[in-house]
Amino acid sequence: MPEVVLTGAAGRIEGRYSPGKKDNAPIALILHPHPKAGGDMNHPVVAQLFLLFMKRGFSVLRFNFRGVGRSQGEFDSGIGELADAATALDWLQATNPTASQCWVAGYSFGAWIGMQLLMRRPETDGFISVSPPTNAYDFSFLAPCPASGLILHGGADTVVPPTEVDRVVAKLRTQKGIVIDHEVVEGAGHFWGEQLKDVETRVGDYLDKRLAENPA
Repeated sequence: MPEVVLTGAAGRIEGRYSPGKKDNAPIALILHPHPKAGGDMNHPVVAQLFLLFMKRGFSVLRFNFRGVGRSQGEFDSGIGELADAATALDWLQATNPTASQCWVAGYSFGAWIGMQLLMRRPETDGFISVSPPTNAYDFSFLAPCPASGLILHGGADTVVPPTEVDRVVAKLRTQKGIVIDHEVVEGAGHFWGEQLKDVETRVGDYLDKRLAENPA
């Protein structure tokens, strides 16, 4: 898949891009986990999300946040990383001006950044949020959440206890006009080591359902 270099506020942003085969192919942006915990765009969960969208005909972009890999800059506690994500989505939309749908997907820290991006881009049609760190970051900005999506969590997650995610999901589900699917995989931890297949199955099934309801 082609390597791409974007120009962000902190300099070069390193990415990987897979174009869809149709002119109006839907687009998806994939966001990686915490840079200070070794997170990058090649993390297995991120790569799995990338592949799931790619197999369904999306034009998909994943990239390294500032200071990760060959992306320039330094970690900026989420502020700069959100700017990086916005730059990446701008590029993805400019490269695919006739895209039929726009999705954002993220894992852990990337899920937090992705949900913030969602609030700033109301044109987003759907989201995938894997292991959102609802105990480490404030998610109260989701008021209201502008799009329907899937929140996937591990039942044995000791980094972000499932009850913390339940609290946010319950709040989101009080909103009218959106549907939040919340799936808990029993036995899965925060890092999905032996349960990566569950990510593939659950996210894949959700995407297939949404695309059947509203073909891209």
